[in-house]
Amino acid sequence: MVREHVPAGWQVAPPEKVLEARLAGIDEALRSILGDRVDSPELAEAAALARSLAEAATTGARPLAAANADLPWSAEPHLTLWQAATILREHRGDGHVAALLTAGLDPVESLVSFAAVGAAPVPVFASRGWPEADWAAATALLVERGWLDPSGTATEAGRAGRDEVERHTDELAAAPYRALGAAAVGRLAQLAGPVTMAIVGTGMLPRQSTLGINRT
Repeated sequence: MVREHVPAGWQVAPPEKVLEARLAGIDEALRSILGDRVDSPELAEAAALARSLAEAATTGARPLAAANADLPWSAEPHLTLWQAATILREHRGDGHVAALLTAGLDPVESLVSFAAVGAAPVPVFASRGWPEADWAAATALLVERGWLDPSGTATEAGRAGRDEVERHTDELAAAPYRALGAAAVGRLAQLAGPVTMAIVGTGMLPRQSTLGINRT
């Protein structure tokens, strides 16, 4: 997917223009969703806490987190909150890749095993662009490993393996939260809750995705 679409994107606009457009789009979307809340003291407090949390995240060997952490911070609290969330998301995602590699899963096996535990239906993962032959080969390898049964459903070993990947991912993502402290993290969760629910309430988020987050 990256090989197909990213180089083509640079033919439309250089990276700095894409980044400008991304930030402008986020600004417009959040202002539309949050209304007067963008100027509230609660959002400013949440942004400050989130920035402290993101700045506590180390980015060594975490390329996507490092790339986002290298961007300048906005003076606008809602954009600061968004950037902090982006850095933390990619910090966790980079750690997730490390956890998958530690579990001995290649890119396609990672997706096949995730689909097998019910993260999302197999067709949802077609957006990643892997050919059917690669998907079938990964499935066969996971059956041989004992993670899937011949129907493609996760076995007990497969579910335990995926649970361990998630546990390892959580542990790799935990350091900045420990650094900020439980009280501050709890306060951030309290402040960010209404923002999160406002975004969910728009209906824009997909009900199923390759992240395995099902919205009801």
